[in-house]
Amino acid sequence: MRITKRAAGLAGVATLALLATACGTSPAPTTSAGGTAAPSGTAAPAPAGSGGEIVIRGCTPENPLIAGNTSEVCGGNILDAVTSKLVHYNVDTAAPEMDIAESIETTDNKLFTVKLKEGYKFSDGTDVLAKNFVDAWNYTAFGPNGQQGGYFYEPIAGFADLQCTGESEDAAGNDLDPCEGDGAPKAETLSGLKVVDDRTFTIETTEAVSNLPVRLGYSAFAPQPDAFFADPKADAFGKQPIGAGPYKVASNSATEIVLEKNADYSGEYAGNVDKVTFRMYTDPSASYADLLANNVDVVDVIPPDQLAGDAWKAALGDRAQVAETGIIQWITFMPTDEQLKDNTKLRAALGAAIDRDTITKEIFNGSRTPATGWVSPVVDGYKEGQCTDGCTFDEAKAKTLYEESGGYEGQLTISVNPDAGHELWAQAICNGWKNTLGVDCAVNVTPDFATLRTQIKAGELKGIVRGGWQMDYPSIENFLTPIYGKGAASNDSKYDNPAFQQALTDAAAATDAAAANAKYQEAEAMLDETYPTLPLWYSATPFGYSTKVDNVKLNAFGAIDVAGITVK
Repeated sequence: MRITKRAAGLAGVATLALLATACGTSPAPTTSAGGTAAPSGTAAPAPAGSGGEIVIRGCTPENPLIAGNTSEVCGGNILDAVTSKLVHYNVDTAAPEMDIAESIETTDNKLFTVKLKEGYKFSDGTDVLAKNFVDAWNYTAFGPNGQQGGYFYEPIAGFADLQCTGESEDAAGNDLDPCEGDGAPKAETLSGLKVVDDRTFTIETTEAVSNLPVRLGYSAFAPQPDAFFADPKADAFGKQPIGAGPYKVASNSATEIVLEKNADYSGEYAGNVDKVTFRMYTDPSASYADLLANNVDVVDVIPPDQLAGDAWKAALGDRAQVAETGIIQWITFMPTDEQLKDNTKLRAALGAAIDRDTITKEIFNGSRTPATGWVSPVVDGYKEGQCTDGCTFDEAKAKTLYEESGGYEGQLTISVNPDAGHELWAQAICNGWKNTLGVDCAVNVTPDFATLRTQIKAGELKGIVRGGWQMDYPSIENFLTPIYGKGAASNDSKYDNPAFQQALTDAAAATDAAAANAKYQEAEAMLDETYPTLPLWYSATPFGYSTKVDNVKLNAFGAIDVAGITVK
């Protein structure tokens, strides 16, 4: 596809910021409106139009709200408002800007010196110090803690020594603890992290990592207060985490999570409204109906039947908006399914039988674009056409590949969560497979997103599951390493390719962006050899808001900019 001007601009800005940081300089801190930053150590002034309360469509988080153990959107939306990190991504461009960090400097992309601003506090009133980053990162990286964000620390020196190396099951298939006996980690802290003083620490990586500073705005790299380490497994902290962001969690139930302003917030990205309620929905039609009734103020999932014929635009007028976002959707072949496992021709046949063009037009009314690869077009390094047979609708080829593959016996299921309108497109894919290939296909709808993720992690699902990625940081690497890297938390397909891993390593060690991108593109092309997943479409995200609010934006990650919303 052709990249729009906005997407091209986003990619360019992100790359320039990355290169500037890697050379030892830091992007100048700015407010989200582009004004002068608040002086260090002083509370950020209340934004104009502040006050009031709003309700936002929410979904059920997979896990307790621990930054290092949250790798999905539902919990991430909450933590984005509750935490501050070293780096903040600009709402409009996704360009990295210094947040808690005063500077991140390096001369060789292997040893980074981080200096923190003064005055940042957690919502419990304690100071944000260098040790709060180092302790949090060590906790997240330590294998026995089982944190989903641990994989992001792999580049830091000493990571391997923190991992469990024992077998996970015995010869009879009984579960074993890989952290016991000889499999126990050799160390408890990363040798590559050193506290220099209260506001300075260093990061040493095993190999050069050209985009490390850009990654540090992801929630897994958030600091944790001393209170967290008193009892990291405590239910109370997971329900009401203590962060250094503009908001704090006031209450947390199965039906809603309520945020209030963090009175101790002193950063540059203060929130406007006083109270934000994330109301949990499992049906996008219900949240949309509440939006029309002004009972919900922001909805970031529009039901497919309302997208058809632009019905939602007719109903909402100029309150119907579409944001270009770094989001891609795919389907994953579950490694627990012996018929799909290692059968590349079957996977390619199923991909060639998906009419992405018709689905994106008729179901999504053009708000999705058929994918031609595994990387979103909004990031620097995107290359069109990386996915070949599996992404090209060709019924004749699909039939030939299907016959050569041996086909699929029994019922093939596509498992989806119900809270974002996935059932309709999944059924369309199933119907296409039935008509073109004669596959007995059915859609399995789980109770909610958290259930789907739990069943995937437990290996309880066979067939195919719905997958998607909202970028964590603006880099081509973020669409590859966390999803297809060996042992990565989001590697649901269990893809394991040494050549792919080596290409990622070579890309990270590259001295300039062009060389890095070429290696990442080489890695992406390897996915076309076996199809661990089938890309479906890139997302521009439709969203709407009530008559009660203004300044509603989705950032390039597809997340609502909670802090920027104002009440009329």
